[in-house]
Amino acid sequence: MSLALRPARPEDAALILAFVRELADYEKLLHEVEATEDDIARDLFGPNPRVFCDIAEWDGQAAGFALWFYNYSTFRGRHGIYLEDLYVSPAFRGRGIAKALMRNLARRCIAEGLGRFEWWVLDWNEPAIRFYRSIGARPMDAWTVQRVTGEALATLAEG
Repeated sequence: MSLALRPARPEDAALILAFVRELADYEKLLHEVEATEDDIARDLFGPNPRVFCDIAEWDGQAAGFALWFYNYSTFRGRHGIYLEDLYVSPAFRGRGIAKALMRNLARRCIAEGLGRFEWWVLDWNEPAIRFYRSIGARPMDAWTVQRVTGEALATLAEG
């Protein structure tokens, strides 16, 4: 049994969307997924990609993914990595795949001199929270997420 991590390729767009949908279903948010295969292909593999993806394969079979992008900390004066999605299919869990995907991104941070590696987790997702604590992550309890979308975003943009 072997694990391989690799950067996503254009032909992975459908696979990535399938993983996104599986993750959204687990998080009880499938109804919010609007992304299409074309969106994934455009944004990850177009001429100026701003989001990136690593695919985990177990014995050549797609097992999970990590989708991420660079962010920036004005306090640190350095870029970092923001992990948008981390997902391992249920049949492949318990094999260290999620940890390998996280380690891969942590190594990228070190190699590129990045200042931090961060992500969000749903407050009810105890298995994920336990996993994140086990790899040294700490909650940022003093911060709350703010978001503007849809009609509120259009209204804000109009001034």
